[in-house]
Amino acid sequence: MEIILLKDVPGLGFKDEILYVKNGYGRNYIIPKGFGVLANKSNTKVLEENLKQTIKKQEEILKKAEKIAKNIGDLVLEIKIKTGSEDKIFGSVTTAQIAKMLKEKGIEIHKKNISILSKVNAIGEYDVNLKIHKDLFHPIKLNVTGNITSKKKVKKKISEKEDDNKIDSKEPKVDNKAEESKDDTKK
Repeated sequence: MEIILLKDVPGLGFKDEILYVKNGYGRNYIIPKGFGVLANKSNTKVLEENLKQTIKKQEEILKKAEKIAKNIGDLVLEIKIKTGSEDKIFGSVTTAQIAKMLKEKGIEIHKKNISILSKVNAIGEYDVNLKIHKDLFHPIKLNVTGNITSKKKVKKKISEKEDDNKIDSKEPKVDNKAEESKDDTKK
């Protein structure tokens, strides 16, 4: 099924694009939500007229996107994550985390418009592409750093717990069941 998008849909396409989608996706999601219309003859003629009128607007939008790309420049995002002894990270870095960090820096990009080019599973630098406009991608760097948890600290915590257990075991234990049974016989 061919549809014409009326709005930008992250992960699918941008406004005024003609796309092919599966029938169920188009009928049950895109069209009812108002994200697009069926690409028949009349709707494609309307689209062509709208595109003629909006060529200048599209140029302005592209200029704004280029301006955002210039503001981003050679941005390097620094993420600190808990790591193991061999520089492997616990968990992973997601596009949602990157989108949140970009938002903190004043750059609003949806998480579906961010693509991490390689799997982030260790400390180091990684390349990330930002899709700012349908015709404009901007690369940035992601620097993953972390604090290495040493085995000594873990052993200390375990030994402290054992000490607590030893102290607890020295206290006299009271048998509550025996006391309750005595109270019941008195009644």
